[in-house]
Amino acid sequence: MDTHRQPGRFHDPFVWLYTLAADDIEVVCPRCGALAVVIAQRVDGTSVMFWPRRFVCTACVSTGSWSPKGQTSQWGGPVDPFFRLPLWLQAECCGGHTLWAFNEAHLTLLEDFVTARLRERGQARNRMTLVARLPRWLKSAKNRDEVLRVITRLRQSRDAPAC
Repeated sequence: MDTHRQPGRFHDPFVWLYTLAADDIEVVCPRCGALAVVIAQRVDGTSVMFWPRRFVCTACVSTGSWSPKGQTSQWGGPVDPFFRLPLWLQAECCGGHTLWAFNEAHLTLLEDFVTARLRERGQARNRMTLVARLPRWLKSAKNRDEVLRVITRLRQSRDAPAC
């Protein structure tokens, strides 16, 4: 069992935001508003930040491509870093803040962190992991219940049809 999955205990798995972008990023389709995905096209020997991407919406069959040549990515907000489309997994939380996640793995990491009563960071060369960069309102024990309710609601939104 992963140490960050032990009940009541979270050990920083040394994950960075761009690491989570190796998996599909769930976004809102700009054409129809349905759940769509940004898919990474793995390139061995290259950082995940520079992998080409495909945008695919199965609801309206909309597609798109992103290439690192001549285009830049933008990291750290409730949009995908490549097409800059709104993330599907985002909601207001704790008095006007936005809780957001790229995908299920990101949501699970946040849930594991918030649920834990004991949070350990450990030793890493670059200490500014995703967990180290989480905002104070998300780390605060007083917000634990609300954050977990929002995470549950976001998970349920993945199965609900778009409005």
